[in-house]
Amino acid sequence: MVGVTVPGGAPEAARRLGDMTTTGAHQDTAGTPARGPWWWGRRRSAALDIGLGVLSALECAAEGAGFADDAGLPLPVGVLFGLGVGAVLVLRRRWPIVVVLVSIAVTPAEMGFLMGFVGLYTLAACEVPRRITAALAGMSLAASFLVTFVRVRQDVAAADFETSSWYVPLVSAFMAVALTAPPVLFGLYIGARRRLMESLRERADSLEQELSLLADQAEQRAQLARTEERTRIAREMHDVVAHRVSLMVVHAAALQAVALKDPQKAVKNAALVGEMGRQALTELREMLGVLRSEPVSPPPAARPGAVPPAAVGRPVPAAAAEALAAGEDGPCLGNVEELVEQSRAVGTVVELLVSGDVREYAPEVEQTAYRVVQEALTNVHKHAAGAKVVVRLAHRGDEVAMQVENGPCDGAAADADLPSGGNGLVGMRERVTALGGVFVSGPTDAGGFRVSAVLPAGT
Repeated sequence: MVGVTVPGGAPEAARRLGDMTTTGAHQDTAGTPARGPWWWGRRRSAALDIGLGVLSALECAAEGAGFADDAGLPLPVGVLFGLGVGAVLVLRRRWPIVVVLVSIAVTPAEMGFLMGFVGLYTLAACEVPRRITAALAGMSLAASFLVTFVRVRQDVAAADFETSSWYVPLVSAFMAVALTAPPVLFGLYIGARRRLMESLRERADSLEQELSLLADQAEQRAQLARTEERTRIAREMHDVVAHRVSLMVVHAAALQAVALKDPQKAVKNAALVGEMGRQALTELREMLGVLRSEPVSPPPAARPGAVPPAAVGRPVPAAAAEALAAGEDGPCLGNVEELVEQSRAVGTVVELLVSGDVREYAPEVEQTAYRVVQEALTNVHKHAAGAKVVVRLAHRGDEVAMQVENGPCDGAAADADLPSGGNGLVGMRERVTALGGVFVSGPTDAGGFRVSAVLPAGT
């Protein structure tokens, strides 16, 4: 979210957001040394398991010596047996079930207490199915209870003192639970905590990806907004300046043609050129003044999904262009007659036909209709000088239609040498379709050209 409104671009904001949401998994990956040998993920884990295996082997070797003495076996056999059994604890991460089974198997020999404790903890903490964990924990509990029951009963008999009937079972159960329950419960707690941390890391990674995606989308929306701004400003500049400059060029050509033959007409044409130049400069100055003014933040509902100016990283003139486009002082359908008179002043035969009840429309509708007629007349001056033009305006119930049609041009008078950017028809189509209207243009059967547009009346 922050990346949408931070100046300087959304990718930079996304990078900062990514830094703030770096997960523990990333930190572990960046801060841990190379992977350990075999199945261990880290050398530290391997060192811990080997250390526990050495301690378990020493414990079982000492307990194996006592087991060999009780069983009548040679002492080295019992010690070697204990060393081999205790060393199995090294495999606790790889095969925890095997470690627990071995500890259960040697329980009657009264050895492997460390191995059984650590094995049950590892079994409960890893991803072994819970039914297997419960079964092995129950077997370990039963084995510990039986061995403790026999040993306590022998000790009571050897001590030759009277006890109640519940003493031996109660002590045996207490010892069995003390040897089995703590490692299992602690392992379950550590396993649940580990799974919770993994789920939180995954959620943080997912949020980081979503933030990065939002930042990319914000950058795309900002780029689209900049493109739309440039297009609107270019279209407005074209419509305001091109028409009057085209008329000025036509007047200048006529002035050059009659300067020596009819000085009075030349003076009149020169005055028209000056007046149109002043009008073009006035409109251009007004537009640039609006663009240079302080941008006003548009209301949130003005453009659904629009990016605020802060997202672009610089003052956005789009609001100014829109204000200029929809301003109350902008051109309207009532100025079409004046527009036609300007074309007639340069010698173009223009006929204006109006049908229907004349009424007022929404400002953007009136300005768009005016611009369509203006650009169509500008194209006539550029490409069909001397051709007869018919301008039709039709006021209907819920729409207004306009059509500018010119006949075939006089080849001798058509060489006005006016440059054309090829964007006039494109701009008209964009204006009309943006308001939900219909725009059609193309040559006529008589060799002329026709521009037609229908706009909804609006509110």
